[in-house]
Amino acid sequence: QVQLVESGGGLVQAGDSLRLSCAASGRTFSSYAIGWFRQTPGKDREFVAAINWSGESSYYLNSVKGRFTISRDNAKNTVYLQMTSLKPDDTAVYYCAAVWAPHEVVTIRRIQDYNYWGQGTQVTVSS
Repeated sequence: QVQLVESGGGLVQAGDSLRLSCAASGRTFSSYAIGWFRQTPGKDREFVAAINWSGESSYYLNSVKGRFTISRDNAKNTVYLQMTSLKPDDTAVYYCAAVWAPHEVVTIRRIQDYNYWGQGTQVTVSS
């Protein structure tokens, strides 16, 4: 089992950058695939980025490709989402999620495949 805590959200202006962190408990963190998702009021939660257990594979929502970078430091039990050139459309609550997937090379992108979730962190981008 793993517990996730997101941090790093805030209020920024369009064009600014933020780095979100997802800190995990547990000694087997390196065996979990991690995803970042976001949600705005009245809309479904959507996939943003994912990284496999080793960090060798990552995948992004098209609209954030080239602006967001997902990475992980298994020694620190932490996954990061570096967000640059932020736009007002990026405003949302951002959640990290985990699923047990050791030795899995491909990234996991479907929300229903994740079974551990953090509480979320608010990102607000003003124009």
